[in-house]
Amino acid sequence: MQTSEKHKISGKYFDQPVQELESHCWPPNRSLDHYQSCSDDGGNGLQYSVQNLEQYCTLESSSSMQNSSSTASFSPSGSPVSQPNSQSYLSDVHHSPDNTCSSPVSGSCVTDNEHDLRHMIRQLETAMLGTDSDNFDIHAINASGGATQISIEEERWKYMMEMIARGDLKELLCACAKAIDNNDMHMADWLMTQLRQMVSVSGEPIQRLGAYMLEGLVARLASSGSSIYKALRCKEPASTELLSYMHILYEICPYFKFGYMSANGAIAEAMKDESRVHIIDFQIAQGAQWLTLIHALAARPGGPPSIRITGIDDPTSAYARGGGLEIVGQRLLKLAESCKVPFEFHSAAISGTEVQLENLGIQPGEAIAVNFAMTLHHMPDESVGTQNHRDRLLRLAKSLSPKVVTLVEQEANTNTAPFFPRFYETMNHYLAIFESIDGTLPREHKERINVEQHCLAREIVNIIACEGSERVERHELLGKWRSRFIMAGFTPSPLSSFVNATIKTLLQSYCDKYTLEEKDGVLYLGWMNRAIITSCAWRC
Repeated sequence: MQTSEKHKISGKYFDQPVQELESHCWPPNRSLDHYQSCSDDGGNGLQYSVQNLEQYCTLESSSSMQNSSSTASFSPSGSPVSQPNSQSYLSDVHHSPDNTCSSPVSGSCVTDNEHDLRHMIRQLETAMLGTDSDNFDIHAINASGGATQISIEEERWKYMMEMIARGDLKELLCACAKAIDNNDMHMADWLMTQLRQMVSVSGEPIQRLGAYMLEGLVARLASSGSSIYKALRCKEPASTELLSYMHILYEICPYFKFGYMSANGAIAEAMKDESRVHIIDFQIAQGAQWLTLIHALAARPGGPPSIRITGIDDPTSAYARGGGLEIVGQRLLKLAESCKVPFEFHSAAISGTEVQLENLGIQPGEAIAVNFAMTLHHMPDESVGTQNHRDRLLRLAKSLSPKVVTLVEQEANTNTAPFFPRFYETMNHYLAIFESIDGTLPREHKERINVEQHCLAREIVNIIACEGSERVERHELLGKWRSRFIMAGFTPSPLSSFVNATIKTLLQSYCDKYTLEEKDGVLYLGWMNRAIITSCAWRC
C-alpha cells in the first residue's frame, strides 16, 4: 500500500477461515501510478470503457469469450451498470423482475422450461454443497422417507430463493465462485444475474465488497483483470489542499500508520548507539515513513547520527510523485536540515525484482537497516516462475549484515492458495477492512466510493481475476514469512514494549473495535479480532 505519504494491526488472530478450507487484500500498492480521476460529484464519471482505460476509472471487464466484449461499471447510485452493446457480456442490471432471461454468459434463458429448471437446480446443489455442506440448512429434507429427486431439488431451490430473499451475499458469492471454479457457466451465469441486483457500491460493507468481488469474477471470465489492475490507480493531489484517495485511507484507518510506526520503532531501537545510519527502503514512494524517524533521531540523547537513505522505487511511481525520486530526497533533506541532522539521499529508480547489490550504494562503517514495508508480497516467488525474488531479496539483505530488517505485511493467504480458497480468504480479509472504513468515514462521504474503488478494489480484482505473473497481489501469512526469514539466516528481533505502548496510544484515536496483540515479539493489528496487518523485526 502507498499513500501520498508513502502509503502503501487483545484477541486471538490465528483461526483464519481459509485454514479450514485448505489447511489454512492493502493495502494497495504503495506505488501510486498516475491516472485520470473520476468525477467527485457522483455523476457519470464513475463509468468507463475498456477501450479507453485512461479516460475512465471504474472497474470494467473486457471479454474475449465468443468474440464478444463487455463493459461493466458501478454507478455511484449503488448499482452495477452494464453498458449495453450488441454483444454485451453483462446484462443490464436495471432489467425488470420479469426479465429473468438475460444471460451474461450464454445469452439463454435459465428457466425457460422444466428441463432447464431441473438442470439448473441440480447444478446449484452441486455448487452449494461443494462449498461447505454444513453451511446449508437442508436437514429438513428426509431422503430416506421416500422423497423423490424432484422434491429434493424443489426443497433446495426453495432454500436458495430464501437465501436470495434475505440477501445472504456471502453464501451467494461463494456459490458463484464455486460454479466458476467447477467451470459450470450455466450456474455462474444465473448466480451473477442474481448478485447484480444485490450488490451496491454505496450500501453495507458486504454489499460494497460484493460489488467488487462480483466484478472480479466477471473479469476472471473475461480475462480482463490485469487491465483493470493497471487502470485503477490512486489519485494524487491536484493542489496542496487536496488529498489523494490513498491519503484519505491512510488517515481514516490505522493500518499504515501502525506499520510505519512499528518499523520505525524497531529501527530507532537498533540504531540507538550508532553514529552512521544507512536505511535501505525497498519501496520508498513519497518517503513519508522517514519524517517521524528523522525527528526521533534528531532528539536522541548525545546528538543525532548521520543518516543516509537509499530509496528504491519503480520508475513508474514518478507519476504519483509528480517527478522522480529526487523529489523525495529534497523533501527529506529539507526536514533533516531543519532538525540539524546530517543527511544524504541515494536514489535507486528500479523495480524490486531488479535490485542488485551495486544498486544499494553501500559504504564502509555504516550501520544498515533494511525496510520491507508492504512490498515483498509484490515480489514473485517460486510459484510464479523460475526466479524466487522474495527469497533472493532476503538473501541480499542478509549479505549486508544489517543491524535490523523490518517487515510489515497484510495477514492474508492469497499467494499459492487455489482459486476458491483464495476467493473465500479475500472476502473475509477485505470485509474486515470495509467494515473498519464504516467506523470512521460516513457512508455518504463523497470520496468514500473513490477511496474504496481506487485503493482496495484494484487489489480485490487482481487477486480474484488474475493468475500467474499477472497476479501481483500475493499476500502470505506471517508463518510463511517467518520460514523465509529463518531460511535466509535471520533470527527474530522482538519489538520493544515502548513500540507496543506507542501503537496502543495511536489506537486510542480510532474505533474501539480495532485490536492489538503481541505474540512472540510480533505485533498484530486487527479489526474485531481478525488480524489485518502484522509487523515484526529481524536481525542477523
